[in-house]
Amino acid sequence: MRPLVPPYVETLKAYVPGKPIEETEREYGLKGVIKLASNENPLGPSPRAVEAMRNAAAQVNLYPDATSFHLVRRLAAHLGVKPEEVVLGSGSNELIELLIRTFTTPEEEILLCKGSFPAYRISAQAHGRAFVEVPMREGFRYDLEAMARAVTPRTRMVFLANPDNPTGTTFGRKDLETFLAAVPKDVLVVHDEAYAEFVDWPDYASAVALFHAHPNLVGLRTFSKIHGLAGIRLGSAVMDAKLAGYVHRTRMPFNLTTVAQAAGMAALEDAEHVKRTRENNRVGLRFYGEELPKLGLTLTDSHANFVFVDCHRPSGEVYEQLLRRGVIVRPMAGNGHPTCLRISVGTPQENARCVAALKEVLS
Repeated sequence: MRPLVPPYVETLKAYVPGKPIEETEREYGLKGVIKLASNENPLGPSPRAVEAMRNAAAQVNLYPDATSFHLVRRLAAHLGVKPEEVVLGSGSNELIELLIRTFTTPEEEILLCKGSFPAYRISAQAHGRAFVEVPMREGFRYDLEAMARAVTPRTRMVFLANPDNPTGTTFGRKDLETFLAAVPKDVLVVHDEAYAEFVDWPDYASAVALFHAHPNLVGLRTFSKIHGLAGIRLGSAVMDAKLAGYVHRTRMPFNLTTVAQAAGMAALEDAEHVKRTRENNRVGLRFYGEELPKLGLTLTDSHANFVFVDCHRPSGEVYEQLLRRGVIVRPMAGNGHPTCLRISVGTPQENARCVAALKEVLS
């Protein structure tokens, strides 16, 4: 009898998300648990988006606009690109899947950075695509020179997370352009910039500013982080119009709900919420940077809305003890970093509680 699934599905390990608050409270008999595990916006969703979603909910008996006409044009204007260069997805995860499905074949390979965002590897394997992983260099940073050397005639697509998730490290415009110059033009380079809005570094470059000069470059963004809309699943990709046309052929109709489209439109108008989120993040990164080294922990230079912490001991034990104190963080052993935790920036009160809990655990 034939197997129920192909071998690449049989051996696939599913993505493990951050532990939910309700589950933790139920499992440990706790109240008032805080979650600093999934890089969510601690200030909540854009208030304008909340109001827009309430109004849009009255229309959910109707199918949504399959082209997301108004949101595509509003986002294109916001980014300074043409509407035909924008593709929207149900979170950037759907766009990752669409890019793999549209542009790669089972005979080709996808090039990844080992220890970076696991969704790339999971999506590649789920589609039966071979992938090659290049180790990070010292400091938990992408080794773009080694990745360029790893490109072969079979390489069809490269994923770059910049800033990286889970390490928070980033690379600048010069390094990115050097990499793009070294990669054949028929290799798609997907620049995942989910945390770009948090970067405060003049050397950083977005794919939005470079894809016209490099038609094989694709930029991914999300409304989950800076706009606080993780629960509605809304992501975007910017790319050459010809590439976008092919992605639309493989995209399922009605992939964005009416509520998501309304939320995205309103969030783009809420500059005040974005400003407050960035400021809260700057304060939180500075606080962690000052307090965590006092506990003997080592941090990367994070440009995102989280810190990547080396505990210099098995991080699973630290994670478990934090759970018992009502603080959820993210252990990184499953991502190839057995002594590390990823800790999201919360409110000042949440950050202080996390540091106090860590002090108890590590003492």
